[in-house]
Amino acid sequence: MAKKGILLVISGFSGAGKGTIVNRLIEKYDEYALSISMTSRAPRPGDVEGVNYFFVSREEFEKTIAENGLLEYAQYCGNYYGTPRAFVEKKLSEGRNVILEIEIQGATNIKKAFPESLLIFVTPPSAEELERRLRSRGTETEEAIRGRLARAHEESVGMDTYDFIVINDDLEKCVDEVHGIIETSRKQPVRMQDFIEDMKKQLDVYR
Repeated sequence: MAKKGILLVISGFSGAGKGTIVNRLIEKYDEYALSISMTSRAPRPGDVEGVNYFFVSREEFEKTIAENGLLEYAQYCGNYYGTPRAFVEKKLSEGRNVILEIEIQGATNIKKAFPESLLIFVTPPSAEELERRLRSRGTETEEAIRGRLARAHEESVGMDTYDFIVINDDLEKCVDEVHGIIETSRKQPVRMQDFIEDMKKQLDVYR
């Protein structure tokens, strides 16, 4: 039987390069799988079922919510988006490390639903470098850039809730660092969160 995989949540400031890191992890190592979100929005041209999203009706999405079938979900522009529990648990049972690329609020919800998950926050080495990267895109207005920097300030408040902070100064080193964190976690005979939860259950008899 394959050793159970690890649920990995990767968050970071816009411009930190988290999407590039996720793509490179999947390219470089065989044991990773990117979680596919469920959505109630209609498919767009080029969207592929089971690749871009799992497309369902609003009624079916709400039924999945009621059945506790999602690890986390949110609404954007009138449509639901969420992480299907069954898909994630299937991949984990196959020994794959499942990656969720989501924001801080979603990461917090995942940690509550899945305490053994690992939360990694990706950041550039400095705020100055973050601004440089945003400007180097050359695709956004000054207002949009200032908005992303203001959002980064808000997100920085939640950085200490993550298990690890990874500085993306060199892409390949950063990718290997994230992979190293996962490998170390898998090799530990007893993961700390597992131990804590088990101890709590054992001590319940003394209540």
